Amino acid sequence: MDLPSAARPAAAGVPPPPGREIGAGGAYRWGICALLFFATTINYVDRQVLGLLEPTLQHTIGWTDLQYGYIVSAFQIAYALGAIGMGWFIDRIGARLGYAASIAIWSLSAMGHALARTAAEFGVARFFLGIGEAGNFPAAIKVVAEWFPNKERALATGIFNSGTNVGATIGPLVVLAVAARLGWQFGFLLTGVFSAVWVICWLAIYRPPREKKGLSRAELAYIESDPPVPAAKVTWRKLMPHRQTWAFVLGKFMTDPIWWFFLFWLPPFLTSKFHLPALSVAKLGLPVVVIYNAATVGSVVGGWLPARFMKAGWPRHRARQVAMLICALAVVPIVLTAGVRSLWGAVGLISLATAAHQGWSANLFTLASDMFPKPAVASVVGIGQFFGAVGGALIAVFVGFLLHTTHSYAPVFTLAASAYLAALLLIHLIVPRLTPAQLAVEGV
Repeated sequence: MDLPSAARPAAAGVPPPPGREIGAGGAYRWGICALLFFATTINYVDRQVLGLLEPTLQHTIGWTDLQYGYIVSAFQIAYALGAIGMGWFIDRIGARLGYAASIAIWSLSAMGHALARTAAEFGVARFFLGIGEAGNFPAAIKVVAEWFPNKERALATGIFNSGTNVGATIGPLVVLAVAARLGWQFGFLLTGVFSAVWVICWLAIYRPPREKKGLSRAELAYIESDPPVPAAKVTWRKLMPHRQTWAFVLGKFMTDPIWWFFLFWLPPFLTSKFHLPALSVAKLGLPVVVIYNAATVGSVVGGWLPARFMKAGWPRHRARQVAMLICALAVVPIVLTAGVRSLWGAVGLISLATAAHQGWSANLFTLASDMFPKPAVASVVGIGQFFGAVGGALIAVFVGFLLHTTHSYAPVFTLAASAYLAALLLIHLIVPRLTPAQLAVEGV
C-alpha cells in the first residue's frame, strides 16, 4: 500500500541526487499527515458523542448535572494517566505500533458505551476511552517530528489538529441523525468500522522515513535538513527540571480545560439556554457544525501564521509568540456569551473562541518540538497532556457543581476569556526566547 515514488530512502549521510538542490522533493510526508488528520477526526467523533447525547441521556438514564460532571471527570482523569503512560509507551516502542494500540483501545471503549445503563457504567466506559485516546497527540506530534523539518511542523500540526474540528463537525450531523433514527446506542457504535480501517491502513503504510520504501532521496534529505540530533534515551526525571517543560505544561494546564469545556458542555449549554430539541440536526446540530468549522479554519491559520512571519524574516520565537498572542486576544470576547440572547450571537462568539483556541493549540504543540530533541517530544507532549487533562477534570467537576447550585455558565466564560493571555504571559516569563532545552542524554 506504499504511495508511488521514485526510489527507496537514501542511506545515512547520502546527499540528494547530483545537480538537485535540497527542497521539498516530494509530498509523501503530507500523505502521512493525512493519516494523522483522519485519526484525529475519528478521535473527536468518538469523544464528542457523549456531549451530543447528554440531553437525551440525562432524561433516559436520569443523571444530574453533577453526576455528568463526574462522568466527564472520569474521562479526564484517565486521559491524564494515559497521557503520561502513552507518551512513554510510544517513545519506547515507536509510533507505528503505539498509535495502532491506542486507537484499538479507544474504539472498543467508545463502542462499550452502548452497553452502559447507569451513570457509574458510563463513567467506567469513559475512563477506558480516556486511556486509549490519550495516545493520539503524543503519537501524532512524534510522527510530525520524524517526518517534517522544523519550518513545516506548525503547519503539519495545524492540519492534523484540524481533524479535531472536522470530527466535531461530522459528529453532530451523523450522531444525532443516527441516534434519532436507531437509538442512542448506535451513536456510540458507528465509528468502530472507521477505526478498524484506519488501523489496517496505518500498519500497512507507516514506517519512519529512513525505513520507508517509496520515499525519494530528495524528500528524505529535505525531511532531515535540520541540524542532526543524536539518538538518545530521555527519562521523565531528566525532563521535569527544565523550564521548557514547565512552560509547555502550564500552557496546557491553563488552556486545555477551556477546549474540554466546549467539547463536553457546549450542546447542554445551547440546549438549555435556547431551548433546542435534543436530537435535532437542524436546531442543535447546525450551530455546533458552524462552531467547529470555524475552529477548523482557526487551526490551519494558526499553524500558517508563524511560518508566514518567519518567511518575512522574524526570529522563530517572536513569530511563535506573536501568533499565540493573536489567538489569545481573539478568545477574550467570549466573556459576553452568557448574556447574549440570540442563539447565533452566542454561536458567533463561541466560534471565534474555538477558532482561536485551535490556532493557539497548533503553536503550543509545536513548542514541544521547537524546544526538545525528537526522542523526547512524545514524552514532553504526554506530560503536558497529563496536566491539561487534570485541568479538564477540575473544570468538569467545577461546571457540574456550578450548574447544580447556580445554573449559570457566566463564571466559566469569564475564566475562558482570560486563560490564554495569562498562559502566554507565563510562557514568556519562563522561556522568553523559546530556547531549546539542553538535555543530558544517554546514547542508544
